Amino acid sequence: MRPRAFLTRLLGDRYGASAAEFALVLPIALLFLLGIIDVGRFMYGVTQAEKATQAGARRAVVTDLVPSALATYSFAVSGGIAPGEPIPQSSFPGVTCSANSSGTPVCSCFSGGTCSFALTADQTAFDNLVEHMHIIYPAVQRSNVIVDYSYSGLGYAGNPNGPDVAPIVTVRLKDLPFNPLFLGTVATFAIPGTSYSLTLEDGAGNFSN
Repeated sequence: MRPRAFLTRLLGDRYGASAAEFALVLPIALLFLLGIIDVGRFMYGVTQAEKATQAGARRAVVTDLVPSALATYSFAVSGGIAPGEPIPQSSFPGVTCSANSSGTPVCSCFSGGTCSFALTADQTAFDNLVEHMHIIYPAVQRSNVIVDYSYSGLGYAGNPNGPDVAPIVTVRLKDLPFNPLFLGTVATFAIPGTSYSLTLEDGAGNFSN
């Protein structure tokens, strides 16, 4: 066969074209596939985080308070408020509790406020709350959980049946990592923080429904 004819025939040969086209399309198809899977996994993670937060808030309002002294502090005896009177916000500005770098829960007064009661955190109450949320969403760790006790205006000084205040309890999740299948080894995304609030009920015990 003449060289020119051979070259013409070679250039017109279409054998293997499908394989070449498949090789070009395959990476793009894989990107779409992994992207669709990651979107589903991300949305599922968001839903799990929301459910864990809701369950955590429910547990927090019916079990032991993390700032344990708040459960027994008498604003009538120690706070100078007349028995039966509502607690002013100046006496209870709110408390926030979260784990420090070593995983130990620490409670503090809301910024700008002063708390007259001890701010010692109940390690067991905090751990039980985290464990309850962890069952629903295994990614939840101590460092992800924040519990806020905000002023609600409910309660009265000298309440003999429970804490003098009935704060709004908000459980929040933060810094939850999401590892995508696509670029998972070089990039990590965060699931948006979630929060859920309920008003304190008995604030004592170790069981919630």
